[in-house]
Amino acid sequence: MKWLILALVSLHLSEGLERMILKKGKSIQENMKEKGVLEEFLKKPRVDPGLKYHLNEYNNNIVYEPITDNLNTYYFGEITVGTPPQTFRVLMDTGSSYLWVPSVYCKTRACGNHEVFNPSASSTYYGTQQTFTMAYGFGDVSVRLGYDTVRVQNIVIQNQAFGLTLYEPPYPFYYASFDGILGMAYRSLSGGLAPVTQQMVTQGQLSEPIFSFYFSRQPTVQYGGELIFGGVDNQLYVGEISWVPVTYEYYWQIGVEEVTISNKATGWCSKGCQAIVDTGTHQLTIPGQYMESFMQAVGVEPASDGELLVNCNNVQNMPTMTFVINGYQFPLPPSAYVSNYNGRCAVVVGPTYLRSLNQQPLFIFGDVFLKEYYSVFDMANNRVGFALSA
Repeated sequence: MKWLILALVSLHLSEGLERMILKKGKSIQENMKEKGVLEEFLKKPRVDPGLKYHLNEYNNNIVYEPITDNLNTYYFGEITVGTPPQTFRVLMDTGSSYLWVPSVYCKTRACGNHEVFNPSASSTYYGTQQTFTMAYGFGDVSVRLGYDTVRVQNIVIQNQAFGLTLYEPPYPFYYASFDGILGMAYRSLSGGLAPVTQQMVTQGQLSEPIFSFYFSRQPTVQYGGELIFGGVDNQLYVGEISWVPVTYEYYWQIGVEEVTISNKATGWCSKGCQAIVDTGTHQLTIPGQYMESFMQAVGVEPASDGELLVNCNNVQNMPTMTFVINGYQFPLPPSAYVSNYNGRCAVVVGPTYLRSLNQQPLFIFGDVFLKEYYSVFDMANNRVGFALSA
């Protein structure tokens, strides 16, 4: 599989929370293929999903959760910026902390193919001359810092810091149906700029300082899942929520005590592991030093193009992978980590060679994990909750 980082839900709540449907658009892969540039892009060196987590200088409501499926599927929600509102489709990303959208200042092909923010058309915009660059594995995005009103359904955030793009790399942004990214990690990751989620709490927009995600295992154009600001929906999960403390308040990062495959301990985390819970990454990534062991355990070998292809008829016989986190067990059956795309089955697991801040091996729990487990992000108590998705 070609590892593209970007990473890039409708039920009525009894509390009367508003809702917003995540739309599933034409995939980046399909767009690239139609334009005849997919082959060129796939020749580029694979990127490590962990590169996204290098720290840099700035490093009563329902909203739908967007997530990137590497060159296959992704989800996005709508927000508005400015007065009167200018509408953008954004990935809502727990693996970063910035909000940014394309702007009139950006002249690259990627910006020209998307909605762009015009600050002169907003009566509430406040601009600065401060610029900074956000590093992604496939290229850097440069922005100018500004402040304006941001709306997510009926949530209104005043004076929200956001980036107006100056430069976006053409691959993959030109071919993506989303416009920008709304980061939902910690303020410490964005150089002190308050993320949208923190501003929601500070400005009294949430009934509780939490947000939660549900991803449909079988998303459709009409329904992908739910992102709920200010609460949880107990119709979307089974059993109780298991709470796990955040270990480092940069990302939504948690400790992993053990990983088993077919109920056999791998020993990968004998000295401790870390995991970043990231709605902006599709795949499950495992520490690079264990990738070969994983492939042997599940019985796959990489194809010539790097994909981990398996016989669709054998998926049910593949082993279950279980994560032990804060004493709780979270199994991932093969149906979770194997994708079936038009009869072509591939293991959606890849390596990262980035280690955690304490140098422990690092996992990234992306869409593969989050489709199995409803996730709750508690900003007041710095913890993440998981429950089996309904």
